Amino acid sequence: MLELGCGKGEYSVGLAKAFPEKNFIGIDIKGARFWFGAKEAVETGLGNVAFLRTQIELVDCFFEGNEVDEIWITFPDPQIKYRRTKHRMTHPDFLDRYKKILKPGGIMHLKTDSEFLHGYTLGLLQGLGYEILSAHHDIYGAPEYEPDTPLLREIQTYYEGLFSAKGKTITYIKFKIH
Repeated sequence: MLELGCGKGEYSVGLAKAFPEKNFIGIDIKGARFWFGAKEAVETGLGNVAFLRTQIELVDCFFEGNEVDEIWITFPDPQIKYRRTKHRMTHPDFLDRYKKILKPGGIMHLKTDSEFLHGYTLGLLQGLGYEILSAHHDIYGAPEYEPDTPLLREIQTYYEGLFSAKGKTITYIKFKIH
């Protein structure tokens, strides 16, 4: 499993603790961000989590084709300005990179506080004919919501905690791009 733009690595570390039989890699351009997660992994003896400092644009240079089971994108910059469209982590160019490294049937996850990015991604996925497994506009506020993804609510990123405390809605999309 990869966590792209992992920040402090909360998802990578949290999932590594919950699933010791699986390997997890957090990727971010700034090593100072994931230092917290790497430190926790070392201090708690987690041997199934690692961190990689690189640009997300190069992700397909670090992994073989069909190597990755799941990719998490947690609270990326939504790049709202039109001229920044190509920098959105769910832009078709990025999806093509992810498709190269995902195993057939591999799962993508997008968790964000940006209604804009959520809507953009849903529209894009539908337009490209990709399979949307689930989409939720408020994973905490909908009492009838039953998570179909383990630990979706239990593991929170630093930004998720901040945004939730400010009353922002947290959205989620689970999809396949093969």
